[in-house]
Amino acid sequence: MVVTSQRSCPECGSSIIEDQSSGECFCSSCGYVAMEHIPTLLPESIAREPEERLKSSRSGGHTSYAYHDLGISTEISYVNKDFTGKSISSSMIDQIASIRRWHTRLRVSSGRDRRLRNILIKINEICSILSLPSIVCETASILYRNFENKSKAKGRSIACMAAASVYLACKRCSIVRSMDEIVEAANCMQSKKLVYRYYRMLAIEQDTYSIGIYAEKEADKKQEKHEQYVQLTLDRYISKLSNLSKVDTRVEKLAIDIARKVECEDHNAMIDGKAPNGLAAAYIYIAAMLLGIKMLQHDISNISKVTEVTIRNRCREILNNYRIRLLLKSAGQ
Repeated sequence: MVVTSQRSCPECGSSIIEDQSSGECFCSSCGYVAMEHIPTLLPESIAREPEERLKSSRSGGHTSYAYHDLGISTEISYVNKDFTGKSISSSMIDQIASIRRWHTRLRVSSGRDRRLRNILIKINEICSILSLPSIVCETASILYRNFENKSKAKGRSIACMAAASVYLACKRCSIVRSMDEIVEAANCMQSKKLVYRYYRMLAIEQDTYSIGIYAEKEADKKQEKHEQYVQLTLDRYISKLSNLSKVDTRVEKLAIDIARKVECEDHNAMIDGKAPNGLAAAYIYIAAMLLGIKMLQHDISNISKVTEVTIRNRCREILNNYRIRLLLKSAGQ
């Protein structure tokens, strides 16, 4: 790229031409080089595809808390070719394999690094199986790192601790995932109680860190935020179960309206000690019955992963404690 400059040549007074490709400024008449190695603000390369941009970039990849070394370590490739594409001799292959093995050992030299690496690998595996967004994986990794820095994580189950971190991260990121889904993805269904125990430990550790000195004021604010979060979570559960059951959108809208009116009247009496998926299933069932849409308790029970008895109990509590008034409209309106 050649740009004509407004400056004049000190020898003949002609205009100066700036050649950004060679980094020089020279006279357009006599060829006198007025300046060398000029800086340029133009992009180093024009890449229209991510692959081209990755090849032309000088820096490495982005850092991530989902890796025990933040993703800034060097990886030795398993391809038995040099940088020119030529095959490597057999003796050099054995030497590179030995270097690669020692390189892997030195990356996780201590027991703490080894434990951190195993749990972060399990967190990535759970998030990949459940197709969770990357923000959940990052949040779960940060939650476990904070817990390990303040508490003794040695001797705890890797799968259960990873499942508890992912479950707490889903709650922090407002992602609707039940404990059963996460425990099943982590392959630790037999240790579900242990996952709940680790989850309580993580939650208490994070709450203690966030409340700080102003315990009472922060607790009031936290209770208000918790109520708003529970209502948002219940709405998300209703939308999720409605999509899975493929019911009419009117049922979903009416179920959310009933849930919000019930929560506005008496919030604590309805949600304390009750699973959100059971409440969501009850609201959907009540809304379907009010709209005259046929829905079996068995079907909504299989989708919500709760028993039919739980759905009947939640429906009985809603209908006995709260009054639902229906406004009928004529066909002409």
